[in-house]
Amino acid sequence: MKRDKKVKYKVNSKLKSEVVESLKLPKDILLGAVIVTVTGQSEAFVENYRGIVEYTDNLIALQTKTCLVTITGKSLRIDYYTNDEMKITGHIKNIQYSNN
Repeated sequence: MKRDKKVKYKVNSKLKSEVVESLKLPKDILLGAVIVTVTGQSEAFVENYRGIVEYTDNLIALQTKTCLVTITGKSLRIDYYTNDEMKITGHIKNIQYSNN
């Protein structure tokens, strides 16, 4: 009696991105892309983050699925956060995205 071998295929992230792009599917849902919505220089809403890496008055660093998001400024604070989103207020000077 022969046993069926299950072969698992791992889809690489580049191929997955190309499929999502070609089908015009929402990247935030399928790829877990971070969404940063900024209102002026005083507030930012961040969705799809994984964790807080660093938190000071001048810097907030967040780990996402695809990158590290660093927000710098003055008097920065996290007003609220849930498992999926957070609100950052203060005087935002810079938002930087860097690869893991």
